[in-house]
Parts: sequence; C-alpha cells; structure tokens
Amino acid sequence: MKLVTFSHRGRTSIGKVEGTRVIDLAAADPALPATMRGLLAGGRALLQRARDVDPEQAPAYPLADVRLEAPVPDPGKYLAIGMNYGKHVIEAKRAGVDVPDSQVWFNKQVSCINGPYDPVHMPRVSDKLDYEAELGVVIGTRCRHVPAERAREVIAGYLVCNDVSVRDWQRRSATMTLGKSFNTTGPIGPWIVTDDEVPDPLALTLRMRVNGEVRQEARTSEMIYSIYDQIAYLSTVMTLEPGDILATGTPSGVGAAMDPPSFLKIGDVMRVEIDGIGHIENRVVPEPA
Repeated sequence: MKLVTFSHRGRTSIGKVEGTRVIDLAAADPALPATMRGLLAGGRALLQRARDVDPEQAPAYPLADVRLEAPVPDPGKYLAIGMNYGKHVIEAKRAGVDVPDSQVWFNKQVSCINGPYDPVHMPRVSDKLDYEAELGVVIGTRCRHVPAERAREVIAGYLVCNDVSVRDWQRRSATMTLGKSFNTTGPIGPWIVTDDEVPDPLALTLRMRVNGEVRQEARTSEMIYSIYDQIAYLSTVMTLEPGDILATGTPSGVGAAMDPPSFLKIGDVMRVEIDGIGHIENRVVPEPA
C-alpha cells in the first residue's frame, strides 16, 4: 500500500493511494483511526484492515484534489545517521569533518517536519542552506534489542526524506541538532510505501535534483551501515515506536562539499527521487515574518 495523510476541504485523514485516487480509510471503516501513528500502532491487524478496504466501495477523491501532508506529521522521534555513504565520508573529511569509526546519529527535532511539496524556508539567520537526499524508514512495531537479521520485521515502510541542513548552525553544536532542526527543514513523503511492496530496500536508487540538475545519485546498497544494522544499533539504546522515522544517510554531492560551496538560494527547487518509492519537491522561499 501507499499510505498517505491528506487534507480535503478542511478535513485531515489517512488514506491509501489507488492509481489516481486517494481512498479515505477513516471514512470507509470507523474501526480505522484518522491518524497515521494510530494506524501504525495497531500493527499488522489494522494494516490488513486498511488493505481490505474496497476502493470501489469507499469514499475516494482524485489525487489532484487533495493536499498531501507529511505521512507521519507527528513522529515521536526523527533520527538521522550521518556519514553513511563512502564517497560522502571522503568529501566530509576533505572539508575537515572528524568521522568516528561508529554510527553517527543525531536528532532532527520533530518541529522540522514538512510536507512533501511544501516550501522550505531560507532562515533569516543564515544563507548556508543545503540539501541531503535520503531514504526514510518508518518503524511499525514497538521494539528493543532487535538483531539485524530480524530488523526488517519491525519496519512499516519507506518514504522519501530531504535532510535539509543549515550548515553554519550545524557546526555550532557537536550534536549537529540545531542545524538540522530549523522549521520546515524536514520534508518527507509523499507517502509510506509498505514494506511488502518493496522487494529489496537495499537495492534502491536515490537522487537529488536542484533546479533539474542531478546533484546526488547513489544506490542504497552503497550504505556503510545497512538499514538493518541501523535498527539493531539504535534499538540497543532506546525503544523504537510505531511512526518513528529514521533517515538513513545521504550520498556525496552536497552543496557544502563543492569547490566553491554551492548553497541553496531563494527560488531553488529541490526534488528527491527514490525509484520504487516516489518523489518529493520543495521550493526555497524566504522565512516569513
């Protein structure tokens, strides 16, 4: 399934995309919740109930007539791994970044969450705005101490992420959190593709286009730490909950690593594509007063 959070005529609900239509799941079945976290928290039983909703009998709207929101607008955690593609590590070291011999994780505060086609603000306090194309993993099962060989069992599905970063603020803190958490710098979407529809999440191609120019392109097989290794590592420390989002690393080609650096400007359009998942597209606009 392609699961969405959408708004239509002032009402927000969850749905599934069937061709060019959005099936309103909450309206079709009163036993289904109206929020994505609620659906995911119901586990396999509720997901199966959503699958069983007959698209020919349920309320539905043309996809073009709804507003797609962030699929999980209120995750409990949004965690991102840094330096997880070999060529990106090389460009980071060239820029003077110290890269440890372990997984490097940071928080993107959940107030950064943004819709798949909504504008990203150029901060008033910086002009060092940068892009990072990433595969997002959505946790579907409350879990702890998950071995890597069983990690796929706790994944609800996948989405597209752009880990938009404010580079000078990123360097102000060893945790990187400030520069990763400005409002609007977490566009995700356009939907969650459930795990059963992705034959191999380690064999996907992702790319970033800025104003149509390809800036980043890589295969998820090039990750240093696979998504399963990431889940095993994180769940050693903390309980992962349904709806938590993991951004699994960006490949080389970020603007900060160019010579000279090429940061985003107002009016630039970022498009992140992941084959088999979809795309998100966000324009840079001035931060409103």
